[in-house]
Amino acid sequence: MEGRERRRSMSSSSSGRRTPELERERWAPWSPAPTWSRPLSVGGGSSRAASLKSLFRTIGLWFSSLSASSSSSSSAAATSASGSNAKRRSRREPNDLIKKPPLPGPGSDQGKASMRGLYNSSRGRGIATQFQSSVFSMEEILRATNNFSPALKVGQGGFGAVYRGVLPDGTLVAVKRAKLRDQNPHVDVEFRSEVKAMARIEHQSLVRFYGYLECGQERVIVVEFVPNGTLREHLDRCNGRFLDMGARLEIAIDVAHAVTYLHMYADHPIIHRDIKSSNVLLTPSLRAKVGDFGFARLGVGEAGAADGVTHVTTQVKGTAGYLDPEYLKTCQLTDRSDVYSFGVLLLEIASGRRPIEARREMRERLTARWAMRKLAEGAAADVLDPHLPRTPATARAAEMVMELAFRCLAPVRQERPSMGECCRALWAVRKTYRDMVVAAAGDETPLSSISDRASSSSAGTGGDRSGELWRN
Repeated sequence: MEGRERRRSMSSSSSGRRTPELERERWAPWSPAPTWSRPLSVGGGSSRAASLKSLFRTIGLWFSSLSASSSSSSSAAATSASGSNAKRRSRREPNDLIKKPPLPGPGSDQGKASMRGLYNSSRGRGIATQFQSSVFSMEEILRATNNFSPALKVGQGGFGAVYRGVLPDGTLVAVKRAKLRDQNPHVDVEFRSEVKAMARIEHQSLVRFYGYLECGQERVIVVEFVPNGTLREHLDRCNGRFLDMGARLEIAIDVAHAVTYLHMYADHPIIHRDIKSSNVLLTPSLRAKVGDFGFARLGVGEAGAADGVTHVTTQVKGTAGYLDPEYLKTCQLTDRSDVYSFGVLLLEIASGRRPIEARREMRERLTARWAMRKLAEGAAADVLDPHLPRTPATARAAEMVMELAFRCLAPVRQERPSMGECCRALWAVRKTYRDMVVAAAGDETPLSSISDRASSSSAGTGGDRSGELWRN
C-alpha cells in the first residue's frame, strides 16, 4: 500500500499536473483561500448546512457585484455613444434650414432655402402670442411671380414694385420687391421696420403677412393680396365703382378698428406713421385693410409709460399733407400722430379731395384748412363730395364726420381723441345715418333712391347693391 501511494505521487509530480491540494499548499503563505473554495467539513449535518448557506450567500454577493459593475460600464458606454451620435447628427444637420425664422437684422443673409410656414397666433391667458412666417427662397419668389413678369405687376410705390403671385398651395399673394440701394438708400431700414411690425400683428382689417426674402441686394415682402384696389382709386372713380356714404362710413370704421388695434391691442404699441388713402386696400365686399408698414415704429409700451415716458423721439417720416405738425416741429412721435393722419383721411372720405390739391386756387389747396374753414362758416355741405346725392342722411353724416375730423386735427396732441374714441364716434355716425335712411324709406320713398347708390358710374357694376348698406 505504501509503495502504491508513493508511485501515484511520483507519477503525478512527473506528469506536471497540479492537484487542488498542492495548489492550496503552494499559495497558502500569501493569501487565505476564499470562502467558496474552502472544503466542506465532514462533521455533522448542522455544520454542513451552515457551510452551504455561507457558500451560497458568498456566491450571490459575488454575482451581484459583477452585475453592478457590468451595468455601470454599459450605461457609461451608452452615454458616450449617444453623445457621439448627437455630435454626428449636429454635424449632419444643415444650418440654413429654419423652421421659425428670426426677424432680419443688419447684415443677415437669409434666403438660401426655406419652406413656406404657417401664419397663425395663439392667444390666451398666460400664453405668449406667436406668429410664424416664412423666409422664402429666391427660387420660390421667382416661381410665384413668373420671374417678376411685367404682366403680373399690379402697382408701384415708394418701397418698390408690387407683383401678384401664387404660392404652391394656391394662395394668392402680393409680392413687394424693394428698390435697389442706389435708388433708395433707406430701403434696408424700411424693409426691417415693415417686417418687424407685421410679424407682431394679426387683425382682420390689417393686411396679412406671409414672409420675406433678404438675399444679397434683393428685399422682398410677401403679404396678402387684396384685389379691389386702394381707397384713393375708388374716391377718384378709377375702378368704375362709386362709393356711397354708407360704404365710406364702413371703410372709415374698418380703418379706425385697425389703428386702434395697433395702438392698444398689439403685443407692443405700434405707430403706423403713414395712414393715408393709398395705403387702405379694399376687398370685393368693400371691407378695408390697412397695409404698408414701411414707416411703422414701436411706440411707448407699458414699462415706458410707467416710467413717465410720453413719446418717442425719432426722425420725421410720413407723407406730405398727412403729417402731424407737432411731430414735424418737435420730432416727438406719439399715437396721436396717427390720429391726426386719420383726421385727414376722414376729410378725404367726405370730400373726395386729396390732402393737397395743387391745381386749385390758393385758398383751397390744403384740403384740411379749407374744410375746417367751411365747417366754421356753417357751410359743411360745400365740402361734401359733389358726386354724392344731397340727401338729409348724407348731409348729416358728412357733417358729423367733419366734426370728428376737426377734433383729430387739433394742433396739440393732448386735445386730440384716441383712436378708441374715434371708433365710438363713427359708430354713432353710422347709426344716425342708418336711422335717417330707414325713416326716409318709411315715407314711401324708394330705398334705392335714398341709399346714395344710384349713379351713372355704378350702373356698370350691375344690380341693386342697396343691401350692402347694412354690412356689419
